[in-house]
Amino acid sequence: MRKLSKKTTKTLTAAALLTAAAVTLTACGGGDGDSKKPVADVSMESAKDEAATVLDKPFKKPDLILTDTHGKKYDLREQTKGKPVLLYYGYTNCPDVCPLTMSNIAVAKKSLLQKKAVTKADLDKLQVVFVTTDPKRDTSKELGKWLKAQDPEFIGLTGDFPTIQGSARTVGISIEPSKKLKNGKIESMHGTQVIAFSPKSDAGYVVYNGKDATAKDYEQDLPKILKGQNP
Repeated sequence: MRKLSKKTTKTLTAAALLTAAAVTLTACGGGDGDSKKPVADVSMESAKDEAATVLDKPFKKPDLILTDTHGKKYDLREQTKGKPVLLYYGYTNCPDVCPLTMSNIAVAKKSLLQKKAVTKADLDKLQVVFVTTDPKRDTSKELGKWLKAQDPEFIGLTGDFPTIQGSARTVGISIEPSKKLKNGKIESMHGTQVIAFSPKSDAGYVVYNGKDATAKDYEQDLPKILKGQNP
């Protein structure tokens, strides 16, 4: 592995990408059923002290068509083509990681504008896409309401679970069907990565550990992510 100048970023080689252990799921353990394993696993355990991992073999953007918060069809590849993208899989009833991750990105965006570190025109190109892992409860309306409280420009997508799970697997993210716990609460287990896609290649080349990445990390990296550069 080659260390970049920034201490919070590392490079993950293609070999390591293909042989890494399965990513941990948020808030709980996870089953090991073959249908739930990602096609290519990214082990965030090996990068637990680092906010970002730069991949030497980027992911292709998921070929994903779902429904947005306005109830309209949303083609991820077509509608984000040539734009910087941050992609995250989570759910609105998540008690901790999901709202924190979205909040950190929202705070970073506001801070960059306040400090005039980037222009509003450039920042407006950023597409922050939140794909629900709990589509039975996360309707377009619910997603819209929840994301509006974070940042009204965030894009929320919902649809059928198999499609969502399949798309997540192509970028190394494990998610499992929602299940009811003994206490009556419903839980959706999912990987916590945020994947940055380059506006130059439309490939996912940077992976953030959602549990550890802070608003400061995103604030520091976004000016480069907007240009498709390594953070």
